[in-house]
Amino acid sequence: MNNESLAASLFQQLQQGQGLQQVSQQLGIDPNQASGAIGAALPLLMGAMGRNAQQPQGAEALLGALQRDHAGASGGGGFDLGGLLGSVLGGGGGSATDGAGILGHVFGGNSDRAAQGLSQATGLDSSKTSQLLAILAPIVMSYLAQRFANGGNPAQLSQALGQEAQAASSGGLLTSVLDQDGDGQLGIGDLLKLGGGLLGGKR
Repeated sequence: MNNESLAASLFQQLQQGQGLQQVSQQLGIDPNQASGAIGAALPLLMGAMGRNAQQPQGAEALLGALQRDHAGASGGGGFDLGGLLGSVLGGGGGSATDGAGILGHVFGGNSDRAAQGLSQATGLDSSKTSQLLAILAPIVMSYLAQRFANGGNPAQLSQALGQEAQAASSGGLLTSVLDQDGDGQLGIGDLLKLGGGLLGGKR
């Protein structure tokens, strides 16, 4: 595994081919706006997953979901972004492409807050950022499945996503979305309200 962040690597793949074009058309925005929004949304999604995966049981549950629901969606070992996007945008694929369902697990009850935070960061309407997060969530899960579902273990997944969470928190957006008590700090109380936790998250 190289040192490039997971979010940056997936962002590059979305920039290539038709991915960016498809997402921008679906949202009704220009590709430059879509690119900026995706660039903010991917670290937010992976960072939130990283928060959840800092507890051993959180990492185990996430890895189990990747193996159970998303390993097949990543295209037989490879990451078939085009086919996956087609399924997500077309509404096929069942639980593997259920963006809203995945967001519910990732953000707890805070999917709307995540969309609003992304809206403030990007200038897009929150209905569009909500739609964008729902499109990207299954893609992130399939990408992680391709990286970790075969031969990966919860500790590797937790470590990789923990780095994403650190990077996203330094940008401020993740902290503002997950800061439940409005004190500007992401404390243990905030994470318990989210159903996550920082237990074992100290490195």
